[in-house]
Amino acid sequence: MYNNVKIEKGFYDLSGKTFSQALEAVDPSENYTDEALRKADAFERQLKRFDIKVRGVNADKVDKFFQTAESALLFPEFVRRAVESGLNSGCLNKITAAVSVTDGIDCRGIVLTDGTQKYSATTAVGAALPESSITLSAEPIALEKYGRLINAPYEAVRQQRLDVFAAALRAVGAKLAKAIEGAAVEALTESGGSVAGGGTFNYAALAAFWGKFDSCDMNVILCSPATAAKILAFDEMNKTVTTGGGNIVTPFGAEIVVSPAVDDKNVIGLDKTCALEMIRGGEVSVDVDKLISKLSDGAAVAVNVGFSVISADAVKVLTIA
Repeated sequence: MYNNVKIEKGFYDLSGKTFSQALEAVDPSENYTDEALRKADAFERQLKRFDIKVRGVNADKVDKFFQTAESALLFPEFVRRAVESGLNSGCLNKITAAVSVTDGIDCRGIVLTDGTQKYSATTAVGAALPESSITLSAEPIALEKYGRLINAPYEAVRQQRLDVFAAALRAVGAKLAKAIEGAAVEALTESGGSVAGGGTFNYAALAAFWGKFDSCDMNVILCSPATAAKILAFDEMNKTVTTGGGNIVTPFGAEIVVSPAVDDKNVIGLDKTCALEMIRGGEVSVDVDKLISKLSDGAAVAVNVGFSVISADAVKVLTIA
């Protein structure tokens, strides 16, 4: 049972396992018949064990983690999860088709290349079928490190509520996500087919851009905040559909996704189901030693990320006036 789990610092250093996976291995969720305990993961059960409330009106203070040596070992994972939550709050989830994980500092993504013959072409009996090739990218994709040193002396934060402290950590993660978006936009821009906008940027030009996609669907419009404002001002956008999550969809079905990383002169159209692969060098890393020693000299949080375009046909870049 979770009350008897021996938490060890070595759980953070196991090869091929995260701290949460190491906890789950010694306290499997499948062993519980109680619905609440089964739905919680092993880390959340340890929070329950030490009566650490991380959210809500009764949220504890930071120093609740340091009531025992074992409960202090949960603090780095709390920090990691809060930063990770911020990383997942941006637009990356809306523009990536898949997320891969590697242990290396670089990786070769896969590239789908179609021949000149269209998919609609039929093949005569006995003739060779047209080919589509799935190969490794020509060059290794370097995983760049994005991180921050969080300088939060224990004496300054020990009396802060955990939900407030987590909100600050999520903000760090969200800002890192904005930086990572820049690499995603660069990969899309470099690999996408260029489409000249020509004259005035209006709804007709945007619809014509959508019409340039034949073998893939343009289901995402990725643009800067300034360009998004122009699009939303088009009279035809009165027919937009706002989903329950607040997402804005054009009349022809493409969701508008905003990122400051996109140049005001570009609109990136993509098929989010097959355009971009995000490659991560594991989960967010945290400075375990400094965190369990009460943030004495600041603690680093970092993540390694790279991007690979899977199918060039799934990305086009419209240059606007």
